[in-house]
Amino acid sequence: MDTVIIDSGGANLASLQFALERLDARAIVSNDPKQIRSAPRVILPGVGSAQDAMTRLHATGLHEVLPTLQQPVLGICLGMQLLFARSEEGPTECLGVIPDTVRRLKAEPGRPVPHMGWNQLTAMRADPLLTNVAENEYVYFVHSYAAPVSDITLAATDYGSQVSAVIRRGNFWGTQFHPERSGPTGAKLLANFLRLN
Repeated sequence: MDTVIIDSGGANLASLQFALERLDARAIVSNDPKQIRSAPRVILPGVGSAQDAMTRLHATGLHEVLPTLQQPVLGICLGMQLLFARSEEGPTECLGVIPDTVRRLKAEPGRPVPHMGWNQLTAMRADPLLTNVAENEYVYFVHSYAAPVSDITLAATDYGSQVSAVIRRGNFWGTQFHPERSGPTGAKLLANFLRLN
């Protein structure tokens, strides 16, 4: 087993597992704290509302386990947002790995919320997670909330204003987009994550 995907109840679990299997990785889906603590790396996916996701994490005790993990952890979409201290959605208290707030995107003419579709990455800092990911590559987003650009931002995307597309704090990484739905670019990023230790 190379990776544990946390069973967050989202519909994207199977597509994420298949994406990892295409990279010859052995991934299991679990919400067992013991399995998660002992995994070489952990992925926290998420779809739906922050409040519902945090309720599920509280029910299994993972709200206490996740912030203490020492191995590489990747939050995807809502999973990335849950790494923050709070979300305006609800509002909801989240995992607190990153002391900042995820905010609702502002709808504007030609920029509906949720932001759904392909958008480009703008690199901010080099990182092993982004090895061989070129400037302005396209990735697939589906989200209504976003993290501000800050000193943890590895890459940003523009949706009326710049928001964080890839973040890192210590052994915690996050992508606001779905790498499992982002074609070759997403596959490169997942392959890079599998090499982290």
